Amino acid sequence: MSLINTCIGIPLGWIMYLCYRLLKSYGLAILLFTLISKVILLPLSIVVQKNSIKMIRLQPEINRITIKHFGDKDTITDETMALYKREKYSPALGMVPMIIQIILVLGLINVIYNPMQHLMHVPVDVCNQLVTATASLLGVQELGSGAQLKVMEAMCSPANLDYYMGLNLPGVDMAALIEAAKVIDTQFLGINLAKVPPLLPISLLSMVPLLSCLSTYLLCWAQNRDNVLQKEQGFLGRWGVTIFTVAFSTYFTFLVPAGVGVYWIVSNVFAIGNLYLMNALYQPKKYIDYEALESSKTELSALKAKEDQRKKALEPYKKQEKEDYKRFLDNKEPKQLVFYSEGSGFYKYFAGMIDYVLKNSDVVIHYITSDPQDAVFQMNEPKLKPYYIGEMRLITLMMKLEADMVIMTMPDLETYHIKRSLVRKDIEYVYTDHGVSSDNMTLRTHALDHFDTLFCVGPHQMEEARAIEKLYDLKPRRLVQVGYGLLDEMTAAWEAKPKTENDKKTVLIAPSWQKDNIMDSCLDKLVEQILPLGVRLIIRPHPQYVRLYGDKMDAIINRYQEQLGDDFIIQTDFSSTDTVYSADLLITDWSNVGYEFALSTLKPVFYVNTPMKIMNPEYDKIDVVPFDIRIRAQLGGEVELDNLDTVGESVKNLLDHPDEYREIIRSVKEKEIYNLGHGAEAAGRYIVKRLETLKARRGG
Repeated sequence: MSLINTCIGIPLGWIMYLCYRLLKSYGLAILLFTLISKVILLPLSIVVQKNSIKMIRLQPEINRITIKHFGDKDTITDETMALYKREKYSPALGMVPMIIQIILVLGLINVIYNPMQHLMHVPVDVCNQLVTATASLLGVQELGSGAQLKVMEAMCSPANLDYYMGLNLPGVDMAALIEAAKVIDTQFLGINLAKVPPLLPISLLSMVPLLSCLSTYLLCWAQNRDNVLQKEQGFLGRWGVTIFTVAFSTYFTFLVPAGVGVYWIVSNVFAIGNLYLMNALYQPKKYIDYEALESSKTELSALKAKEDQRKKALEPYKKQEKEDYKRFLDNKEPKQLVFYSEGSGFYKYFAGMIDYVLKNSDVVIHYITSDPQDAVFQMNEPKLKPYYIGEMRLITLMMKLEADMVIMTMPDLETYHIKRSLVRKDIEYVYTDHGVSSDNMTLRTHALDHFDTLFCVGPHQMEEARAIEKLYDLKPRRLVQVGYGLLDEMTAAWEAKPKTENDKKTVLIAPSWQKDNIMDSCLDKLVEQILPLGVRLIIRPHPQYVRLYGDKMDAIINRYQEQLGDDFIIQTDFSSTDTVYSADLLITDWSNVGYEFALSTLKPVFYVNTPMKIMNPEYDKIDVVPFDIRIRAQLGGEVELDNLDTVGESVKNLLDHPDEYREIIRSVKEKEIYNLGHGAEAAGRYIVKRLETLKARRGG
């Protein structure tokens, strides 16, 4: 309490002292003190109002981030924090008024409990001596809380006059001190503001907490209705806080002197006035696009509803998850190989290497998936043991993991929620790519730092990995020249597919769904340039774009409604990829489909250089040009957004010289991808051989 007295009580005590000297009334001094505090805090109120408006103005963009990365809490947090930094928004600023209110209340309690020090300006050491003397007079060891109030009450009693006049306190005029104590009147409107209100019996003093309750409710009601931040909260959020705040303020003002309750009541009334003053000075409607806000909230609500449905759909699998979790951990036989799959769609990245391991070794594969409907559960393979482990149990399972090797496509090991095992420190963690892109640019900073082994698609990933190790002084990882098994499968499927000659060349626009993609930035210009070439044009937006931006998609379809037909199609049915690989030319921005299309079919891709999506802001710290940037011109061509008038000519050139580009792309493929046609086999060979080494090392 001495710290509160020194840092808070003394400064506020001087303000109360000046208010009391000016008005000669304890109650009016508290009212003036409250008004002064609100006036002093007015600049802060303006800053908070602006900050609150900025928060709601940013909310549509925050909602879009949440929609775009729904379920990926780490990315949502990272991008939201980047948005706050860009816009100079401080989430903590809204807490400042509450903190200051707490400081003021603590200080005021100190002032009311210590009137001799703060209103009479009696030295602290003298106050302490008088407290000790009064305790002796009353026959108690300590006076407890409100000790100075009890001293003043005892000093003002005629029966105690001789006792106090007989005290020998050096430098203290006891007669003047007693008279000064009699002058200070803590009565106000028939209430002793120095007394703590009793719960029973009900009296005028008990009305202070009840009025505090009423004023707090009125403030919460006004804030829920008109505060720029609070009115955007959900019903339960708004009224849950209201109930708690009203209950707390009522309870609190039954524990402290009535003067604090009066301050609380008046402060609430002033806060209501301040709310409407701020709304008049800085009207939220002038700065906030409420239509965009409601639209984003509707989309987010729809997505959350779908997520709730997904979670509800998982309810029947809880028993399976519990049993699989127990089955995995109870199996005490040494596990050699564990795969982790985020969902059913990820098996294709492991399929080839799993087949090789099953055919060329006696290794039992333990396959963990976070999808209870993963197709792996339908496979009848004795040496492939699947387990359904949901996201929450996965965290603890991974920390308890015991195996020789773990292979996964999920990056950010150790950086976010998935950690390396705490039980076995010698597990070899292997990262295998699900694309040919630059890991340095498309993954987060340090995303692969905690893996022991990287399966590399091509020389570009090897070069990046070594440069990153040197930059961040990392322990060298084991880099395996694997290739890309899925690309081999796609190539084989394409080569086996019957080819048909079309009357017209087909151009497919298949963009990404990142911010400023083709659909949002330049679709009209591309259509304007391509349709006059007499080709068949298909627009195939990313499935996520269709799912998340239904309004935009409807507007695009309506815009082209009269032109649509056999030679101009907007495709929103994604059940088949036939249109992708049967096209003669693909136009995209930064989508991985471009690499897969070109490298599997040997047909050209035309890239539109929309703003890049860079997950790693430090990607340019190494002197290696990312594959995604370097390869674009080699696979066909590229164009800047300010040069779209040349698109028609470039597209015609690409369509007119398919054989020439086929040879160029073949050469690029042979140079950039390891083990063409044998990527999965290369990965499988490494796994089998390495597991033999690891088994021998542990004496298995």
